[in-house]
Amino acid sequence: MGVTAGCKEFVRDLLSDFGPVTIRNMFGDAGIYADGVMFAILVDDTLYLKADDASARAFAAEGKKPFTYRPSGRAPVAISYWEVPERLLDDPEELATWAQEAHRIARATKSKSAG
Repeated sequence: MGVTAGCKEFVRDLLSDFGPVTIRNMFGDAGIYADGVMFAILVDDTLYLKADDASARAFAAEGKKPFTYRPSGRAPVAISYWEVPERLLDDPEELATWAQEAHRIARATKSKSAG
């Protein structure tokens, strides 16, 4: 299905309280970057934020799940990007707080893998 241009523009506007972002096409979907670090993804017009064990609990408490994909002929694999609660789509200020945490986690993860 992929990501529509309208969804990309909506998310860019929605994240304006967070700050400037770059949205790059990625395997038919999109990665969302700030300061060169991917901290969110758009898959089938759904926004997911990077999470660690602690922040994943906040997503789970909102009834959300991590993004999963199914490699050819194998069991589903979950990655550390969690679906954004719908209520945050109506609250850009709070979404910015969640996005800041996702960006912090993504930077920390990138630093660990680089070192």
